[in-house]
Amino acid sequence: MTARTLDDLLADGVRGRRVLVRSDLNVPLDGSTITDDGRVRASLPVIRKLAEAGARVLVMAHLGRPKGAPDPKYSIKPAADRLAELAKPAGITVTLAADTVGESARSLAAALEDGQVLVLENVRFDSRETSKDDGERGAFARELAALTEPDGAYVDDAFGAVHRRHASVYDIARVLPAYQGELVRAEVEVLKRLAEGAERPYVVVLGGSKVSDKLAVIDNLIGKADKLLVGGGMLFTFLAAQGRTVGSSLLEQDQIATVQDYLECASAAGTEFVLPTDVVVAAKFAADAEHEVAAADAIEETEFGPAGVGLDIGPDTAASFAKEIAGARTVFWNGPMGVFEFPAFAAGTKAVAQGLVDATEAGALTVVGGGDSAAAVRTLGFEDSQFGHISTGGGASLEYLEGKELPGLTALGA
Repeated sequence: MTARTLDDLLADGVRGRRVLVRSDLNVPLDGSTITDDGRVRASLPVIRKLAEAGARVLVMAHLGRPKGAPDPKYSIKPAADRLAELAKPAGITVTLAADTVGESARSLAAALEDGQVLVLENVRFDSRETSKDDGERGAFARELAALTEPDGAYVDDAFGAVHRRHASVYDIARVLPAYQGELVRAEVEVLKRLAEGAERPYVVVLGGSKVSDKLAVIDNLIGKADKLLVGGGMLFTFLAAQGRTVGSSLLEQDQIATVQDYLECASAAGTEFVLPTDVVVAAKFAADAEHEVAAADAIEETEFGPAGVGLDIGPDTAASFAKEIAGARTVFWNGPMGVFEFPAFAAGTKAVAQGLVDATEAGALTVVGGGDSAAAVRTLGFEDSQFGHISTGGGASLEYLEGKELPGLTALGA
């Protein structure tokens, strides 16, 4: 089975038809203010193509983790408002329904005219969206599909959600004619290159807070990647696995044995772990905390003693990581190197980002693996165009590289 694409749908004709699009509008918020609109921008091209072809577009998405009931804190409104701003120059009107499949959604969907866009309220406001009961999810999918009658279609353009067996991702593709959006197609093509045909040297940079979140992908990359560079909070579990003390830094004690096994088997498989040689140690977790650089084997020898907490890779490590990255032909990066939200502890993440930019300019394939990594590069002043590809799905990207089956892709036949 081969996935049908957006081009196939457009070739069939969409003028006057209601097309349900699963987009990824799960943007980070500070109150009601979007701090990174990358996912909204990435969602616009498919919505625009459909609208300009005369479709009556219904956009469904989630935001955050509401508990299966309406919650103003998780309203999709900020993302819908930003989508409306971005679509306005193209002459596309975007409105927001007050619910997902209720009276507001039904009446506004029925009133849509060719080329107009309606954003449904957060699909996770309905508990059936994430239900483990197939029947409940199926019923919700049918109610969503009913909004597109009589000749609707479904386009999945939310790569960040394809690893979820949710009604708006998986079950809906069994109710309506389903098509793969361009964003999903592009993500799969890039990740397939990473998983199956990466040009060597292939360098993977892993950061973020917990090593437990990355165990499966590390296991799958050993033997495939030439080098695994480790930073972020997870680096301290690696240091502990080497017998080093890490002060009050984040440490997953229960993962030390697993990490030791990885360190032992990687070399035989042809993969080298590159660990920090120095770290930035602070008196506490705070933007204005006193801090100093310490060797990776001397974290508790700073003036802060055992109370010191590592919040970034050190300058020597940052320079060596950047050099490793710049010399690669393929680079995948997932997870910041430190607490980049605090300027004092952003240098390591910035150095890695610059390394990817240099590698891109040298002709390498560089992939920023979504989530915090994507937010970091934008926060630190980099442009999306400076990288080969910025994924919209951190968790989905990792699960793809772990070799897992992603329900949303399976439903599409991808």
